[in-house]
Amino acid sequence: MAVQKVKEGIFSLRSNDWDRTLFDELIPLPDGTSYNAYVIMGKNKVTLVDTVDPRKTEELIQDIKALNLKKIDYIVSQHSEQDHSGSIPEILEMYPTAKVVTNKKGKEFLTELIKVPEDRFLVIDDMGTMDIGGKTLKFIFTPWVHWPETFSTYLAEDKILFTCDFFGAHIATNDLFVKDEGKVMEAAKRYYSEIMVPFRTSIRSNLQKIKDLDFEIIAPSHGCVYQNPKIIIDAYNDWSSENVKNVVVIPYLSMHGSIQKFVNHFIRKLQEKGIDARPFDVVTADIGNMAMALVDAATIVIASPTMLGGVHPKIAYAAYLTNLLRPKAKFASIIGSYDWGGREVDVLGELLKNLKVEMIKPVLIKGDGTEEDLKGIDDLAEQIYQKHRSINL
Repeated sequence: MAVQKVKEGIFSLRSNDWDRTLFDELIPLPDGTSYNAYVIMGKNKVTLVDTVDPRKTEELIQDIKALNLKKIDYIVSQHSEQDHSGSIPEILEMYPTAKVVTNKKGKEFLTELIKVPEDRFLVIDDMGTMDIGGKTLKFIFTPWVHWPETFSTYLAEDKILFTCDFFGAHIATNDLFVKDEGKVMEAAKRYYSEIMVPFRTSIRSNLQKIKDLDFEIIAPSHGCVYQNPKIIIDAYNDWSSENVKNVVVIPYLSMHGSIQKFVNHFIRKLQEKGIDARPFDVVTADIGNMAMALVDAATIVIASPTMLGGVHPKIAYAAYLTNLLRPKAKFASIIGSYDWGGREVDVLGELLKNLKVEMIKPVLIKGDGTEEDLKGIDDLAEQIYQKHRSINL
């Protein structure tokens, strides 16, 4: 899209990916996404902060030409993943004297992944600075948001923090700055839930690392630029904390109607106790919505029929994804339906082994169940209620 001015001498070169429907071939993108590069013009040096996905390289080149840049001295590569680094080779070809500014680990990745030559690097240290003529760049290493080499760049004179994936949002939009806070924050939570959840301990450390910087703007490499950084900082403090909400997430699948019946009954009992029950039919649900719900959930209850002595593959997928994300939930359980028996509980237990949760005794019901069986679901809802009360929810 057209070049947009962030501040005097600072420009956003954003490529919107309006039609992208999946990120990492996993999380649905209802609003697409964007790849944001930035140009900083000092008095004697020009710096490009990050590039764009290789599929959008031509758009980035058009934007650079629109700025009529006679030179680019530095390409700051804050994150080596190709949706931010993929256009570096073409920019280096356009500007033969440009140097790629990154840390030691970033150099290693860029050498291996996109074959940047050894002599094109300028390796920086944590908290190192660079004067580009009236503008000072300070590099703050923020590892594991979500790769080990990631860092942020603080532009002191203009009070801007460039953060790449840190504080990013999956949204394609013509707006440079955040206008619809609700929509952008939902997109940011979708982004956080897909890749950041397992790294919340590192995120908390990195939030502490940047908290004393005097910045007025956060400019990530996905989504909009924040002129009110507090909204995204506060959200990250909440999402990355170990605090949970009075929420039960229920991934479920019903083959012949019994699990649907049990889940409906379970939801009613939870709601009667003031608990926010969030069911997700894994056959049709937006898996990104489930991931977002897992960010807050105190309890996860997987409801599944037995299939071939185990669990349905789509339930196994949902459990495996939950296990990869390692949400901060405190409790978990299972509601199962079976005809002749099986290893459903054992299979799901193995699929969820990364979760640091207290397992509540599963409820296993033969066939369509009886009124007595439904009392077992009532008991599970009551146990969850008491568990939530025990942690002041």
